[in-house]
Amino acid sequence: MNDLNRERLSTFANLSISAYRGDSAKQDRWAVILAGGDGSRLLPLTRKITGDERPKQFCSFLGTGTLLDETRRRVELGFPPIKTMFSLTEKHECYYNDLLRDVPPRNLVVQPKNIGTAPAILYSLLRLEKTNPAASVAFFPSDHYFSDNKIFISYIEIAFDSVRLRPDSVILLGIKPECPDEEYGWIEPEKSATDTAQNLWNVRRFWEKPAPALAQELLSRGCLWNSFVMIGQVSAFLKMIRNSASDLYEKFDRVKSILHTSGEEMAIRTLYKNLPEINFSTEVLTKSAKDLSVIPVMGSKWSDLGNPRRVLSALSVLEGATSVKRERREHFIELREEYYERARKANHQTI
Repeated sequence: MNDLNRERLSTFANLSISAYRGDSAKQDRWAVILAGGDGSRLLPLTRKITGDERPKQFCSFLGTGTLLDETRRRVELGFPPIKTMFSLTEKHECYYNDLLRDVPPRNLVVQPKNIGTAPAILYSLLRLEKTNPAASVAFFPSDHYFSDNKIFISYIEIAFDSVRLRPDSVILLGIKPECPDEEYGWIEPEKSATDTAQNLWNVRRFWEKPAPALAQELLSRGCLWNSFVMIGQVSAFLKMIRNSASDLYEKFDRVKSILHTSGEEMAIRTLYKNLPEINFSTEVLTKSAKDLSVIPVMGSKWSDLGNPRRVLSALSVLEGATSVKRERREHFIELREEYYERARKANHQTI
């Protein structure tokens, strides 16, 4: 992206953020921050930094607060705090209590245990539907890095505008890839855009963690990294889940009437006892490609901070702009080497 286009997009970002805050027509827009994962892939690093088993979203890697703090600041550029919900897991309460002490309890969606992204998202949607049946929503993972938060939020605004015109569609933000990373999920857009003005594309299919050769091919074909940032009407999300994961939907539907009542906690605790782990990407998105659209995000570097290599990469972008202790950087380098060694052993075992 050249400097002129970057300047224009940054200007649009500032204008759209200002417009969001003053536009009464946007009062049905909500954000949900997904912060209930266990962060198992990064536990060797978080143990070194914190000395305990806390998941990565409750850790500070980049010198600017925890990843959850950073996600909140990013989301606040486009959403008032009262319109922001948090999907959490009960066993992490000791880590998020202080971080979220200013959040109203009704904005906390606390699961009895982490059993994958699908139950977490569905539970959040049903609580939001009961609060605001006409709501549209954006989902934000809490372990992301963006080099330019204002540009990123401007794409959220574009996606909401598209949802207003296509209320039955769910829109993903795809990231223009910098390399053939085989650990990301990839989105393959259709060959022709749905809406050239909004740079909106239909989704042809998903590729989840492709082999290196396939990742290189996907890069050359113009495919996108799946950021897992999703925007749509609550009703559109629920319809998609009902069609692709009907058993899960029906089980939650039985307790829907109890949400936001004194009986909710017990009903949800009972429900979760018998629920299997279900991944939203594989069990919902992959089966619903025809109902999805994607907007390519440009002008901001992005990373899912899922392993030491990506943390170190994000750190190198920030170097000089933030104060990060030398000792912590050495931890990243050490963990990166351990990560590569495990990868080499795994590849050797599969040959």
